Amino acid sequence: MSVLENMGDNSVGFHLLNDFQRNFPLCPAPFAELAAKLGVAESAVLRMLEQLRREGKIARVGAVFAPKRIGASTLVAMAVPPDKLSAVAEAVNRFPEVNHNYEREHRYNLWFVVTAGSEERLQAALGAIEQSAGYPTLVLPLLKEYHIGFPLDAKDSKAPNTVVRAETFAQPTVLDEIERRLVMALQEGLPLFIRPFSVLASRVGCDENEVLERISRWCEEGVIKRFGVVVRHQELAYGANAMLVHDIPDEDVALLGELLASEPGITLCYQRPRALPDWPFNLFCMIHGQVREEVQAKIAELRQRLHLSGYAYEILFSLTRFKQNGAPYA
Repeated sequence: MSVLENMGDNSVGFHLLNDFQRNFPLCPAPFAELAAKLGVAESAVLRMLEQLRREGKIARVGAVFAPKRIGASTLVAMAVPPDKLSAVAEAVNRFPEVNHNYEREHRYNLWFVVTAGSEERLQAALGAIEQSAGYPTLVLPLLKEYHIGFPLDAKDSKAPNTVVRAETFAQPTVLDEIERRLVMALQEGLPLFIRPFSVLASRVGCDENEVLERISRWCEEGVIKRFGVVVRHQELAYGANAMLVHDIPDEDVALLGELLASEPGITLCYQRPRALPDWPFNLFCMIHGQVREEVQAKIAELRQRLHLSGYAYEILFSLTRFKQNGAPYA
């Protein structure tokens, strides 16, 4: 049974998960602000978030940092013989820089994300991972991002996604010591207390207003892509997870990326480099559904309606989730 069936589209739990993945209130008592908007007590919001976290339905409440603005990260693919996959996945997972690791249906069957505090540390981690795993890697860093988020829209909703304005990433943000500590504290998520930013401030070594000011500034500058509830799709009964990739002429990527990103069934959409001759695809998007047939039907409908049938593509369904953590920037 899905989270929608469990909660109902108009329930407090549904709106807490759906409406506050972005636009989380940045104020001294944010959970009281959420409670006022939801029409319940602050204690009820805190209890519900804690329960959702214990059940694994949310990873945390907090910041999702922009790639290449804080540290460095990349998507990596590896072609592993099926009988070696579990052992290789375990070897990859030992690296703390690896935060997501999935088996997908493809010759390149192991897909993971590597994140580090700097480009130098990222490259060192990639070399060590390849040596430990014993198989060559495809390194596919993010070039442009068009959408990120996992809206739990009602089943009959046709509301489009909010499209991220695609742009070439700015230079990495230079952090002072207080900001470095704040990034480290935010990796664990917002403490589920009445004044969570005050708790963060005590850990960082500054006052509450300074924490709020720096987080707000990072949100405005795009260093933080979104601040809010980070959901885990499989625990919310969205077990059919497919990565749809297309080979799009470079001059058309931006237009088609924005079209795909605006579709309500798309949860992620981004451009990555080709890795020829093995990987000709440059436009990626993620589609989640409760069953495989639902996702397949959505992909077929999208490709027909958006006139994508002339472009080479692949559908890589996820089979096994080997690891899913927050990105380790420090």
